[in-house]
Amino acid sequence: MSGQRSTVESIIDVHAHLLLPALHEEVTRRVPMEVEAAAALELLRNGAESQAVSGSMVGARIPKLTQLDERLNAMDEQGVDQQWVSVSPNHFYPWANEGLAVWIAMETNRLVAKHVSGAPDRLTGLGVVPLQHPERIVECIDDAVLGRGLAGIEISSFGGPVDGHTVELSDERLEPMWTRLVELDAVVFIHPFGCTLDERLDRFYLSNTVGQPVENAVALSHLIFSGVLDRHPRLKIIAAHGGGYLPTAIGRSDHAWHVRPEAQRCLKPPSSYLPEIWFDTVVHNDSALRQLIDIAGADRVVMGSDFPFDMGLDDPVEQLSNAGLSPATLAQVLGGNAEALLRQHQPLNTTETA
Repeated sequence: MSGQRSTVESIIDVHAHLLLPALHEEVTRRVPMEVEAAAALELLRNGAESQAVSGSMVGARIPKLTQLDERLNAMDEQGVDQQWVSVSPNHFYPWANEGLAVWIAMETNRLVAKHVSGAPDRLTGLGVVPLQHPERIVECIDDAVLGRGLAGIEISSFGGPVDGHTVELSDERLEPMWTRLVELDAVVFIHPFGCTLDERLDRFYLSNTVGQPVENAVALSHLIFSGVLDRHPRLKIIAAHGGGYLPTAIGRSDHAWHVRPEAQRCLKPPSSYLPEIWFDTVVHNDSALRQLIDIAGADRVVMGSDFPFDMGLDDPVEQLSNAGLSPATLAQVLGGNAEALLRQHQPLNTTETA
């Protein structure tokens, strides 16, 4: 990648994960039955075979997921200057009650801030919020962005269910969340945890290969069709996994908007909103990547790797370099677009001592 240094100031990976074993141990100590039930649901969602493979895969990657020096060494090998670090989605704990969920969010924010403070010139942190408890979200955003100096938050494709209730991203109770994120000029990274199609996808790792793109598409569709992006046009939303199926199947959404009155809650055809969203490059196919850039715009695609999981990209810089992009577009995707997203964000200069 040395040839790109003349056009790219910093190569930035916006999709990189952190694992927090101590946090999980404390959650398990506080509510062992709930954690056991969540593990059983995860087994159902993924199937026994995939669950066993995933356990071995994660175990082998624990150093990269937890140790700062291992992360930085891996970044050096990839040619990545900066990572945006977000927790592995298993730390969302969507079943947690209000008190526990708020504690988890704030403790997660603290631990993410502590990790990135070890290399502030190379790491940018994203916090979390208790999406299943809308009335507590704003205070957790403030904790992440104002209290911990994080650049924004990571959320799932929906919140809950808690007591059988699911909070979709179209839920009116999330309006204060969107408003506050715009006020703080904070980034929102949408990364689903699992898939709601359950046992139909419990073989062949379909829970990930099919389920994750479905969840991304559903989440973004809730945002678009409900008018969230009409009401909050300055939202900085990044969709993991290239937005799933939505960008390449957006014509069906446009058709529904034209012919179905119940699909007309947004002001314009759904495809009009794709250039208002950012998408990462974890699509695993050069032609799909080029199509995503054509649909959303060269200024709306940012490099991601899903570091360091096996469904991610081991060498995201090399993959982009060989994807047949123009030099100008390549420079934008490698780092220019991510730099522009954070240009106005000034993280706090704090030293973590707790």
